[in-house]
Amino acid sequence: MISALLVMLVAAAAAPAVAQEPSCVNCPGTLIPNSEIEQYIKRGFANDLTDQQIRQVSVGKSNVGIAVVTRKRVTTANVVAEHDLVSEVYHVISGAGTIELGPDLVGKERRNPNDNTVRLLNGPGNNAKAIRNGVLHNLKPGDVVVIPAGTGHRFTRIDDHITYLMIRIDPDKVTPPKTEADSLGDLKTDGRSTAGNAAGATGGKR
Repeated sequence: MISALLVMLVAAAAAPAVAQEPSCVNCPGTLIPNSEIEQYIKRGFANDLTDQQIRQVSVGKSNVGIAVVTRKRVTTANVVAEHDLVSEVYHVISGAGTIELGPDLVGKERRNPNDNTVRLLNGPGNNAKAIRNGVLHNLKPGDVVVIPAGTGHRFTRIDDHITYLMIRIDPDKVTPPKTEADSLGDLKTDGRSTAGNAAGATGGKR
């Protein structure tokens, strides 16, 4: 019995491996120069824009979005945001603040599907009044936060400002692509028609 099992294991090890195809066939890499990111940051503060998408690229089975977020001083907690399908990763560039995270939302209300934020940035989801048993995290430059789809999040305090690079993972491809050409064209505008629904943007409110 043991000999037969050994023969089977040796045969399996000797069998040719099945070729594994990449999930993104012949896909080019994407570079976003710091100079382009800095233009978005400058425009964000100048025009009171919060969330600005720089790229949205297909990596095969998923889209990956790159955005920059510029938030000014906050002394009272923001409205809670939650995205059904899109996960987000924040990397803090400058400033500091406190973010609250948690999946148990209180007073949920569906977001307007016509808002810039929903259509262009992070897809369908909810706003909420609070997070039950939310966990607070103090953020500073260099910190990274991972926010899975379905997890509520909001800033409860921002000392002066906070600026962070955001990576969006969109496995259902619910938001549209944004190429380098699209981005450079966007930077020729004031950004109000493409940014998330902050005070300076157009296209509805969060």
